Amino acid sequence: MTAHAALEKKAENLLALDVREITTLADYFIICSGNSGRQVRAIAEEIDFRLSREHENYLGIEGFPECRWVLMDYGDIIVHIFEPETREFYDLDGLWGDAPRLDIPPAEN
Repeated sequence: MTAHAALEKKAENLLALDVREITTLADYFIICSGNSGRQVRAIAEEIDFRLSREHENYLGIEGFPECRWVLMDYGDIIVHIFEPETREFYDLDGLWGDAPRLDIPPAEN
């Protein structure tokens, strides 16, 4: 659901990682990009809207109002939404490169 919410707002380069064997921080990381701060905000708001409807509320959120990197902590899932330059600079894709990548099944209509 988290990945589909991001894709609904045209998130790019979405990566879902299973980090259970690598860290105790979370079970899964979702990493994606938005082309601007406005799009990063829209992606974050859509994820929050969809998960809150399922009574899943974030434990913490960082990155507002700048929206160059928004981090949303849902306990088992941590979502990172970046502007492209910020994503490249912090290179979480490389940092967590040993984690298995997950396939995102198509959204149910």
